[in-house]
Amino acid sequence: MLKGYWIVRLDVTSPDAYAQYASSTPAILSAFGGRFLARGGRHEVVEGSARARNTVIEFPNYEAALACYRSPEYQAVREKRLGAAQIDIVVIEGYQG
Repeated sequence: MLKGYWIVRLDVTSPDAYAQYASSTPAILSAFGGRFLARGGRHEVVEGSARARNTVIEFPNYEAALACYRSPEYQAVREKRLGAAQIDIVVIEGYQG
């Protein structure tokens, strides 16, 4: 079964509110088998546009990645983030070439 991923790009607009969101998400992600592969580390945009922070989260499969995002637990925490960041989240299925 192919893994699932969240690819997250964001610009924080309210650091204190965003910090509350960020501290709440690891337990929820973990409950769905999610783990951080990259979280706000160094990056260089070599083509296209950028956001200040980038995160990649791996899940056991695509369905788990979607279920986590759609879960009541994540949606409740997501409310804390609204207005605290401009964000793009893509849920994508892994590739086995």
